[in-house]
Amino acid sequence: MNITACWSALDSWLYQHAPTTYAVLAPPATESDLRVAVELPPELIESLRCRNGLTAWANLLPEAQPSSAAQIAQSRQLRMELAADFGGFVVRPPATEPYWHPAWIPWADSDGDLQVIDVRTGRLGMAAHDGTGDFTDGWPDLAAYLSEVVHSLHHGTGVNGWYPYLTTRQELWWDRGPDQQAVNDEPLVRAPAQN
Repeated sequence: MNITACWSALDSWLYQHAPTTYAVLAPPATESDLRVAVELPPELIESLRCRNGLTAWANLLPEAQPSSAAQIAQSRQLRMELAADFGGFVVRPPATEPYWHPAWIPWADSDGDLQVIDVRTGRLGMAAHDGTGDFTDGWPDLAAYLSEVVHSLHHGTGVNGWYPYLTTRQELWWDRGPDQQAVNDEPLVRAPAQN
């Protein structure tokens, strides 16, 4: 699936099964929104033209939540400054990736840990706020990741060990393992598979 088809399928699933989460999807990015201080890869531009992040926090995707174009530029600038201040562009064995690389674009955020797109290869990985980059459990590109998310929602499978659930407030919730019963004392039910 391409990015636009993935977002369309995700929107439809959320509208039907998790309307509270659907309600916090931001509208598509405008051309003005896309004029940020960083060159965005085409796949990310396509994604932002579908949804420019979220209007409020939601557990929309496993691993990290999509950022707006403005948040992407801010996160990247902060990481570039931190890396420059602490020598974080260098790989320090046994790590295989540096703390940060100028070719990484942070498309999603999880409390400071960033899911990044490496513009040299298109691959997705994570850059921890207190560690190094890691692409071992990553994805070949953003479309592959979003396709797996859509597949998981429709077939009840996991994404890197994260499984989709619904809260009693009609929110989508991703959690580790296929047998979670609750989050913060709130009951969870597995998201309905639509085989």
